Amino acid sequence: MSQDERYVFIAEWYDPNASLFRRYELLYYPKDGSVEMYDVKNRCRFLNRTKYEDLHFKDLFVGNRITVFSRHLNLVDYGDQYTARMLGSCKERTLALLKPDTALRLGEVIDMIINSGFTITKAKMMKLTRGEAMDLHASHQAKPYYNELLEFITSGPVVAMEILGDDAISRWKQLLGPANSVVARTDAPGSIRACFGTDNIRNVAHGPDSLASAASELELFFPSNGGRGPAGTAKYTHCTCCVIKPHAIKEGLTGKIIKAILNGGFDISALQMFYMDRANTEEFYAVYKGVVAEYSEMVVELCSGPCIALEIRQVDPEKVFRDYCGPSDPEIARYLRPGTLRALFGKNKIQNAVHCTDLPEDGLLEIQYFFSILDN
Repeated sequence: MSQDERYVFIAEWYDPNASLFRRYELLYYPKDGSVEMYDVKNRCRFLNRTKYEDLHFKDLFVGNRITVFSRHLNLVDYGDQYTARMLGSCKERTLALLKPDTALRLGEVIDMIINSGFTITKAKMMKLTRGEAMDLHASHQAKPYYNELLEFITSGPVVAMEILGDDAISRWKQLLGPANSVVARTDAPGSIRACFGTDNIRNVAHGPDSLASAASELELFFPSNGGRGPAGTAKYTHCTCCVIKPHAIKEGLTGKIIKAILNGGFDISALQMFYMDRANTEEFYAVYKGVVAEYSEMVVELCSGPCIALEIRQVDPEKVFRDYCGPSDPEIARYLRPGTLRALFGKNKIQNAVHCTDLPEDGLLEIQYFFSILDN
């Protein structure tokens, strides 16, 4: 690999101030992990060649969303024939819909998805109406179990995710296993349905069968025209906020953290993945400005990639979620509170796995910020 070997992509960034998309030519040099950017419209250099350790070779493919210095970029095309020939692949995106019977095993199922090599690019906990369920399961209308299927899928929250990977549609179906969980335990004992399913209705998760159905089902849950899709599940009462930070998501810890939260006696009543820009992050962290020495670094971390906001409801009144997260410094947490989330999953005071609401009276405000203000 030569020092000057580079791959070129066309990247788009939405400028909220101008309300328009800006296009850049993004160059990546794998030898030293440096990046360079040019403004396509103005035909000028936007970013000098700079080493950027948070961007990895495996992240570079058309359709992915990457973050470069807190700016979220969508890779929309290859910039030259060499890059298209060398990096063109079978990357696909599909819908992973976790059904109401996943609630208590949400962490384990997400962990299996991540460990199978998929990247979660969108996620939201939703509540389907009967009409939305009918749209999703239109192909099953003639089946004798159709009404039971509709009743079950609308009986509680679902978690819809867009997952991305090589041959994602067929690989996700393989990871799911046969539709009947009983059959799955015989024919595919390591599959999701074999591990967690009950029968052919309560079978944990759903996946589209084809590229066309994947596209239409993703459109149902994550509309590309600016629509909202099915309603979220935030309750805005007796709640507090938890945010799984970008570094923890990149390190594949999402499922483990969710599992630890549920096992700790807490309920997750809303969940959504967000890509925070700097303005949003500074607004959310405003209470820490001038108070916490690490404020600037905290801002950079939270907008360095996707984060996942959770509405936490305390099932056991004796347990306080803030205490369960532990001290903000993971080193101190490992010494004083070794079983807490930050002790288990944090790296340092900035990359400490999760943000949690510090003051009880701020819990509702933080939940409203994510699930009412940002999700609009």
